[in-house]
Amino acid sequence: MVWMLYGATGYTGRLVTELAVRRGHRPVLAGRSPEALAALAVPHGLEYRTLDLREPEALEAGLRDVDAVAHCAGPFSRTSAPMVEACLRTGTHYLDITGEIDVFERLFAEDERARRSGVTLLPGAGFDVVPTDCLAAMVAARLPKATDLDLAFLPVGGVSPGTLKSVLEGMALGGRARVDGTLREVPVGWRRRGVDFPTGTRTVSALPWGDVATAYRTTGVGTITTFAHLPGLNRLKPALAEKLGRVLAVPSVRRAGETAVDLLVRGPGRGRRANGRVEVYAEAGDAEGNTVRAALVGPDTYDLTAEAVLRIVTDLSRGVLPTGTRTPATAFGPDLVRELPGVRVVEPEHVRAPG
Repeated sequence: MVWMLYGATGYTGRLVTELAVRRGHRPVLAGRSPEALAALAVPHGLEYRTLDLREPEALEAGLRDVDAVAHCAGPFSRTSAPMVEACLRTGTHYLDITGEIDVFERLFAEDERARRSGVTLLPGAGFDVVPTDCLAAMVAARLPKATDLDLAFLPVGGVSPGTLKSVLEGMALGGRARVDGTLREVPVGWRRRGVDFPTGTRTVSALPWGDVATAYRTTGVGTITTFAHLPGLNRLKPALAEKLGRVLAVPSVRRAGETAVDLLVRGPGRGRRANGRVEVYAEAGDAEGNTVRAALVGPDTYDLTAEAVLRIVTDLSRGVLPTGTRTPATAFGPDLVRELPGVRVVEPEHVRAPG
């Protein structure tokens, strides 16, 4: 069984590498920088391969003996397509840690081709979107006629450079929601509401998140809004968010922002992650006013991502999953999140409509 970790020298890639080694795994580390790869791989006695996503023939050659690849090099809007193409050509199972809506949509469009190739494509195999997808499946199963689904998260801890770059790109693209089965463009912060997280009630604001793509496939619920409680987000008016998005849509401005992120952001250290956590809330409603809600508390988002990647890649590399494009919950069932260390689920609660 051979699996590759691409983007191994990035922030999340290093966390996955360290956890994999502690658990007795021997991934092949890959990326563009031979020096950085050697510095990470050699002390652990791991094989490494220098592969550039801009060189498709070399990329395919590097995957021919690989059963599964965990792709951790974002932003995935730029990096996922060449890796997915190489995996489909070589019969290699694929997972990534994206939260980018358009990436999910592109991979769902590859479902039939993946089935013909005998390949499983599983985007969103980390914090984006394992806990939200699993909770969505739990509440939807308890309310089969659900028409609406709200998903919200509250992270406590730092962020990595890759996450911030994805946020910049998401702001440039604007907000999204799923309305009656269709993806709609909406202003960031267009909806606000209170959410009873496990540690207390918070005000959350709508923002684009991968579940408007994934939870729709997992649950079939037609109207889905994603929310977060993030510093400054609740004070960001939709009109201002729209203006900021237009500024960030200018390529030179976004590149400058990404350069600043690379220079100034290093990601949370071990101590900060140890004190971090994430809380997630899901609420499904039907046309009669019935509601089912559930929540969970988990470890820091980056530690949760590393655990989820390692859990998923193991089964992918064994070839035990159905082929085609899958969400975490359609591949493993909603109990996947319960199996991750440090996760506590607040079980679904059914609130009946008055009368």
